[in-house]
Amino acid sequence: MSSLLVFPGQGAQQPGMLHRLPRETLIEASEVLGEDVLLQDSAEALQSTRAVQLCLLIAGVAASRQLSLSADYVAGLSIGAYPAAVVAGALSFSDALHLVSLRGELMQQAYPQGYGMTAIIGLDLATVEGLLARVHSVDTPVYLANINADNQVVIAGSDAAMKAVAELAKGRGAGLAKRLAVSVPSHCPLLEAPAKVLAEAFAKVQLKTPTVGYLSGSRARPVINPEALRDDLAFNMCRVVDWRGTVQSAYERGVRLQIELPPGAVLTGLARRVFEQGTVIAFDGARLDTLQALLREEGSRQP
Repeated sequence: MSSLLVFPGQGAQQPGMLHRLPRETLIEASEVLGEDVLLQDSAEALQSTRAVQLCLLIAGVAASRQLSLSADYVAGLSIGAYPAAVVAGALSFSDALHLVSLRGELMQQAYPQGYGMTAIIGLDLATVEGLLARVHSVDTPVYLANINADNQVVIAGSDAAMKAVAELAKGRGAGLAKRLAVSVPSHCPLLEAPAKVLAEAFAKVQLKTPTVGYLSGSRARPVINPEALRDDLAFNMCRVVDWRGTVQSAYERGVRLQIELPPGAVLTGLARRVFEQGTVIAFDGARLDTLQALLREEGSRQP
């Protein structure tokens, strides 16, 4: 049996999220960036894509250090791939901080307003793809962005296009069409240009072979080669997230313990649909010694 640490994406952020974490990692991040990162998690600051992404990176790394025990696999949804790569030993925390700072700025500058992401719950993938085809055009761009579960997908695009798809979805019986707390159209071709700029910055950074299994949220399979990992991280902003496939891939590889790193428990809820056996738990709201005991127990079951 194996264990998996998962790291959430944009939309999971919460005001004050860094203030609940150990100061050592916060001080380290502040020194690397040359700014006080504790100023980045206020409700006002979290209106910024850069601040959100930095907070999610720092929170994931800080909490995983608290665990002080390694898992067999890591995986991250969107920006969550960056703390996953740090915890996997493939990317230094310092380099991740600089790259995520740039990533957030590039995405924010590309679409400062009028775009975003919307979750559609209660319709299958084929139905949503049909609705996207009816609405998408040069003037009303809208794309599939995330496959989160069998009946939960996320779309990305212009406000007008997303609103049109949401109305069609409700007409087809969708239980919910909810605009997410994401101000950019992630995981679609609209972000290809900023992804290429980020890839140029990635070319100057050293990546190592992961010391634990790194599951790509885009490819839903392990990525081992450092150059493939470089591509995975740089371009994940413009590629569809297959989180359903990623969790299924982990389960099929024998994972029976998933721990979601802060903030929140969105990925915990999604995993329960896949995990027929085993334990799915979020760091937030759980005792640290309980999480450590679960990791030790799962490790002792290794064949």
